[in-house]
Amino acid sequence: DAGQWYNVVESLLRREVKEEVGLEIDKIKYLTSLTFIRPDGIPAFVLSMFADYKDGEVRLGEGLTDYKWVSLEEAKNYKLIPGIYEELEMLDKLLKGENIEEWKKG
Repeated sequence: DAGQWYNVVESLLRREVKEEVGLEIDKIKYLTSLTFIRPDGIPAFVLSMFADYKDGEVRLGEGLTDYKWVSLEEAKNYKLIPGIYEELEMLDKLLKGENIEEWKKG
């Protein structure tokens, strides 16, 4: 049916990662989701996804100034968006083959 599109999130994510940092990704998977009200009153919906590296060299897009590849432990030394470190911990467990539950914050 021409009125339906499958894998829209995955296609969008592949395109955005390629445009913003020059990398091709593959095997995109869902981690968790979050909703909140922005300071301007607009609701926001965030999907946290992860993927395998497929190809390319990091090439920062406009407005991006720096990047680092760090371990989970090293990530503690960076000022991250609230909740991101906990998501990295979830992903680390998942990638090690451990079972994770839905995130229950607060």
